[in-house]
Amino acid sequence: MEEIEKLKEENERLKMINENKSDLISIGAHQIRTSLTAFKWTLKMFLNDELGNINEEQKIHLNKIISNNEYTISLVNDLLKLNHSKETQLNFNSKPVDILKITEKVISLFQGESKGKNIKLVLENPKTELPKVNCDEGMIIIALQNLIENALKYSNDNTDIKISLSHNESENNILISVNNQGIGIKDEDNTRVFDKFFRGSNAQEKDDTGSGFGLFATKNIVEKHHGKIWFESENDKGTTFFIRLPIS
Repeated sequence: MEEIEKLKEENERLKMINENKSDLISIGAHQIRTSLTAFKWTLKMFLNDELGNINEEQKIHLNKIISNNEYTISLVNDLLKLNHSKETQLNFNSKPVDILKITEKVISLFQGESKGKNIKLVLENPKTELPKVNCDEGMIIIALQNLIENALKYSNDNTDIKISLSHNESENNILISVNNQGIGIKDEDNTRVFDKFFRGSNAQEKDDTGSGFGLFATKNIVEKHHGKIWFESENDKGTTFFIRLPIS
């Protein structure tokens, strides 16, 4: 009996290790895809002479880079589709962070893509100075990237995406919101938005490259910080995602 119990314990331990590795791979792959997509739009800006004139030979080389970039994005998408697990186990390294600077940094990653889609990223200045937030900087960057990437993916052309931050002194937290004017979320999908690998039917029609992992990962990251994430949406009119993070 003792040997059986030991085997059960070892099996559970190995199962947790496997689940942890699986989710880390999914998050890493998702962020690689986000960076590659931003890189693609910057390259296209060069190719379209939006950042200065380039000659025909340079355009040939740029097209080769873009083609390889698209291939890599496709491989990452396949990795995300294949990598399924039940739980996410993540380690966090918290320290005081300037949340406004982080947000500005993330927005800059998407300037090329937003310009290519004629969508304006608007960061609304906080009304008061924001205190530093005790959090894992890398993980919060991932959460913000996911929200802005989704906003760009499902926005209508020639619209604005508004990002705002505010400090609630009485509750000692920071509120971040990301608003888009896009396809919105259908009422029947409201309870499943944060489910792992879930994508609504209208989201799949708008863009067939998504993995359905981003919002799941974002919710996990926010809740690991003892925060809260939610959304308000109207079908065919747009969505606003909110993140509330405690200062410490």
